[in-house]
Order: sequence, then structure tokens, then C-alpha cells
Amino acid sequence: MRSDLGTRTAGHASIARDGWFMTVLVLAALSPVVSYADAPKKLRGLCAVLHPSDDRIDWECRTLRGGESLERLFGERWVDVARFNRVDRRHAGLGVSIKVPKRVEDLAEFEPLPLVYPPAEGDAKFILIDLSEQFLGAYEYGALRFSLPITSGARADPDRTPTGEFRISAAHRRHQSSLYTIEGTERPYPMNYAFRFYINRAGVSYWIHGRDVPGYPASHGCIGLYDEPMQKEQYGVPRDPELNDAKRLFEWVLGNETQDDRLILLFQGPRMHIIGRPPGVSPLKLRHR
Repeated sequence: MRSDLGTRTAGHASIARDGWFMTVLVLAALSPVVSYADAPKKLRGLCAVLHPSDDRIDWECRTLRGGESLERLFGERWVDVARFNRVDRRHAGLGVSIKVPKRVEDLAEFEPLPLVYPPAEGDAKFILIDLSEQFLGAYEYGALRFSLPITSGARADPDRTPTGEFRISAAHRRHQSSLYTIEGTERPYPMNYAFRFYINRAGVSYWIHGRDVPGYPASHGCIGLYDEPMQKEQYGVPRDPELNDAKRLFEWVLGNETQDDRLILLFQGPRMHIIGRPPGVSPLKLRHR
């Protein structure tokens, strides 16, 4: 989700941490050859969204029925299945088709990103985002520390996620959109645990932040991560929030500097690479029910 939130400086303090500097600013405003189409804004057939690593797992397509949930079907493995489908529990409900591994235990070793990323070998902290895989990797000196499913923007403008080399330039624990609202309300869309990585020529900012993760590219250009506490607050589900990948990444980058609700400017923040192209929808898979 993009934000063009303007900032005015009311005061500042300099902080040094782990070899790079932060300035805290108080905001006055706070396979087969087929044709692929962009994923629609609301897609219920996640089996049609194909990632390069899907072929590593033997899976079949299943449509969720009444009374079924990821927890009821897969027990303690539900997180692995959600991760494989790049979907949150709110979007894995009645009528939604998901990829179900024939051996769910195979997901224990599933990792779509490289375990070693040579361009990051000189960086204490480095972020790789593969749009084709819809995954984010957190690297320490080139070694993968952890990876997280994402939702990105679409394949084309105006909702395309920029690709290339970037650097995290700001952090904001309680950010919110100045352009978009919670569906059916006038409440600004929360963008909790946000990291800004790009500002385009029009002054529009692109962030990594917590949001809904529906299983396909659905943002307006930002990178979205699991934030179940936000979903519980806004929609009332899930009943017992567990996943908060946005917070996990935030704490990994900032360490102890995570309780400040002001905008934090990061000078020499972690470098980022965004590569690949978002997956489209395979019409062959859409017809396979």
C-alpha cells in the first residue's frame, strides 16, 4: 500500500546503533506455455496463482467447505500450509481453493528463497524480495535468517511494485495510509510496522508493512506482511491472532528501537533488492476445479 503522508519536523534526536545512524523525527501530522493475466483484486482460486517453487511440492487443489479451516484441516501444520499459499487465515475460508500438499510434512523443509545470497555477504542485515515467489528474505552476511510470505503490487502500473536496489530509509510502528481505507469504512488503512524503501518522482512513498495477505498480488505497490492482530482489531478475525510477520521484521531491523511510535529516519539502513515479476493467474488452473 502506498502512502504520500507529508511530514513536518517538530524536533529530532540522533541515535547510533549497530554501525548505522538513525534520526528520530516527531511528525506533526503523523511450466507449460500459457498466457497469464494479472490477479484480480478478489481471487478465490489460489491454485491458479503459480510460483516457481510450487513444483518442489507435490500438491493438489482443494476448495474449502463450510466448517473447514486451515487449523481444522492441518492441525499444527496450518502455518506451513498458509505460508505455502501466501495467504492469511481471514482469506482462507469457504469457497476458496488452496494448494494442499499430498504430504503436508514436506512443507517443513519448504524454502523458496536461496539459503545464501552472495550480493548480501558484506551486509549485517539485508532484505531480498522475490516478486515471482511472493516472498521476503532477511539475510545476515549473505545467509538467510528467515523468510516471510508477502503480497505485492500487480504486474503493471499503477499498482506495480518497483524493482531494483533500494535502502530502508524510514520506519514507523504505527503508520497508516493517507490514500486508502478499511473496506466498507472511512477508517484509514493501518500500515503497522512499516519500513519506507522508495519515494517516486510524484512524491508517493512505498513501504513494507503489515496488511491483509490474500494469496495473490493485491497491494497498490507496497509489500504486505502478515499482521493478524491488526485484522482482529479491524475485522474481528482471527479469534486468536498468532502471525505477525510485520512485527518480526520490524524487530529484526530495529532491535530495541521498536516501541517508538514516531517516524524514525534511517540513514544507512539495510539495503534491499527487489527482483522478479509478480505471478499472474493461469487460465488452465482457473478451469481446474
